[in-house]
Amino acid sequence: MTDVMESVPPCLSALSASEFAASLHRLTADWPHPAADPESLARRFRHLVASRLDRLDLPARGSTRVRWQHLSDIAALDLGLAKLFEGHTDALAILAEISSLERYPAAAHWGVWAAEPPFARLMLRPASGRPGALVDGDEVVLGGTKAWCSGAHAVTHALVTAWFEKTPCLAAVDLSQSGVQVTTRGWSAIGMAATASVEVEFENVEATLVGDPEAYLRRPGFWQGGIGVAACWWGGARRIGETLLAEATPEDPHRLVHLGMVDLALHNGASRLREAAAWIDAHPQEDARFIALSVRAAIDDMVATIIEHAGRALGAAPYCRDAAFSRMMADLPVFVRQTHAERDLESIGRDLLQRRQDDKAPSNALPHHGWRLMS
Repeated sequence: MTDVMESVPPCLSALSASEFAASLHRLTADWPHPAADPESLARRFRHLVASRLDRLDLPARGSTRVRWQHLSDIAALDLGLAKLFEGHTDALAILAEISSLERYPAAAHWGVWAAEPPFARLMLRPASGRPGALVDGDEVVLGGTKAWCSGAHAVTHALVTAWFEKTPCLAAVDLSQSGVQVTTRGWSAIGMAATASVEVEFENVEATLVGDPEAYLRRPGFWQGGIGVAACWWGGARRIGETLLAEATPEDPHRLVHLGMVDLALHNGASRLREAAAWIDAHPQEDARFIALSVRAAIDDMVATIIEHAGRALGAAPYCRDAAFSRMMADLPVFVRQTHAERDLESIGRDLLQRRQDDKAPSNALPHHGWRLMS
């Protein structure tokens, strides 16, 4: 099997690479199976934050591979935990990029709730009647419903997308306020069940604007963070592959065939992540939309390949008798459906057509400007 990183550059986070690895080794021994319920998952999440494992290198600062390696390591341990951990670390990166981390409690446990389904919308209004445009740090008031709020039972604060009239905004909210109601609606999932991604209602809840209006979607980190989620999917797939590797023997050639296919898929996925990390570090302010859609689609395809081959190789027994394997096989298909499948593939195709027609763009304007070995 392979790691996302071929080599680890000097670590810029609070924990060195060796300290993170040592902590992860202890957690692997303490948590051999993914958390089975929301309360257990919340305890694990709080432990990660208390241990400062959340202090990852920020993306596009030269150590993006290190950041994604750590995300994939947590995902290999527990995909539900990775969902909460990735959201928390993404919130820290967002605040560092377009606002100020110092404005908020250092002990905050963050979620990022940015889903915008047609049946749930959160509205925002200025807290004061002062004239002028909204800016980062302004006090605002939230009202409405957010759907798919992962870890609502486990986090203390959240970054939420909300609308000021017709303008999308991002706000930071302390969830201890009386106007916040965490419901039990909207989450009947078997896969990723422990994340309890329920609906949360807000009624006259005070919050703080994060970045100027529309800054959340326009910032370079939006698509950079989207690839970080794919690193989590890769980590979950790696855990499934490791189960197959542990069960393979020279006497079972059919299982070895499936193992070989899983190895190819993991290496291909890791290569895409490494390539994307290198591009982002070299182009920190560029629009990474195309490369993000491409990498996410590639990891989506890789996950499907590994689930199929691992399942065929191992048969029914681990689905029924191995708690960690069965949980991973249930969780990963739900987690990876954060992609938009054929819609993303259509976007990739349209971008390719547009770039073929546009001969005025400089050769380095977009990643992967052609099908060639050298970019």
